[in-house]
Amino acid sequence: MMRSRLAVLALVLAGCAFAPAPPQAPAPPARLQLIGVAELPTGSEYGGTTVGGLSGIAYSAARDEYLLISDDRGNDGPARVYRARIDIGKAPLAPPRLTGVLHPRHAGGAPFAPWWRPADGVDRPDAEALRWLPGSQAYVWSSEGDFARGFGPRVRINRLDGGYLRELALPAALQPGKGEQGARGNAALEGLALTPDGRTLWLAMELPLKQDGPAATPRDAGAPVRITALDLASGRPLRQIAYPPERVPLPRRLPGPQLNGVSEILMEDAHHMLVLERSYSAGAGFGARLYRIDTRGGSDTLGVDALAPGGAWQPVPKQLLADLGALVPGLDNIEGMAWGAHLADGGCTLVFVSDNNFNPAQTTQFIAARYLGPPGGASNCPEPAR
Repeated sequence: MMRSRLAVLALVLAGCAFAPAPPQAPAPPARLQLIGVAELPTGSEYGGTTVGGLSGIAYSAARDEYLLISDDRGNDGPARVYRARIDIGKAPLAPPRLTGVLHPRHAGGAPFAPWWRPADGVDRPDAEALRWLPGSQAYVWSSEGDFARGFGPRVRINRLDGGYLRELALPAALQPGKGEQGARGNAALEGLALTPDGRTLWLAMELPLKQDGPAATPRDAGAPVRITALDLASGRPLRQIAYPPERVPLPRRLPGPQLNGVSEILMEDAHHMLVLERSYSAGAGFGARLYRIDTRGGSDTLGVDALAPGGAWQPVPKQLLADLGALVPGLDNIEGMAWGAHLADGGCTLVFVSDNNFNPAQTTQFIAARYLGPPGGASNCPEPAR
């Protein structure tokens, strides 16, 4: 996600601000217990491809298998998804064992073209998230879009053999607009969450729509981010919530961007969602915080053109669960999150992965943690996709 826009986000973050956010209350005890951290060095290769840009992760309990999607836009190989095994039960945590590489095809039946030879009428995907579908024979995945060539965000469904199944039509409001309307380039569709019954797909934007207001800065939390529910079978929009991100936790120390936005979402049960906020400030590094929301909270904003301050809408309340930066020193660019295999005692696990941006100064980081559930409540310990 980051490499193509680090140079321009300082401009994105400018603009009139919402009311300054009040100081945060002291964080409650973390609801994650670290199991381990493992890394794949930048430049690792598998199946004739360079492994990197891992922006999404999903786990199938039936197959005991993970999928890892790369956001490479045809620079180091075709659009691709890696198959992997991760043994969470052993200490120390070992890097994943890659077992295959999948190349999803578009509606024309061919793999996506490389950046130097884009196909007419077909976007170059900027893949950001994926989820197994029930039956574990197919997956749904998202692209932030190919704005420079006129393509907005996309959500497609492919079989494991790469075969194209279908594409979901997204609400027009989530597409690029004219002037100060619509999605921001390279800050659009970033996260996917699928309800346990496999019927509802939630889509999270990374930053606010242009008409909703500015993105976060170190002084101001900025405008809310829209998270939209679709009926997976029909693609019909069901509900939309306004999620309030935090301010950028650290000011930049060098010229460059300073940002905070939604990196990933994940359902805990039919209504409760985990939201991962990822931050970056030039010279100060990365951060990530995990929150929990009830998707029935706040207003339904599907029919609200602009989320102006003081409007007749309410953001969804949220609950801080953990600061990953406090849990893992040297945290990298965390973009993916999935439920993992249950522990021997039945405990829940969360697995996170970082996008190294194919940057030698970064690494592909895997983090496994026991999930303790919300403060004052027990974890639902959802069963990963079957």
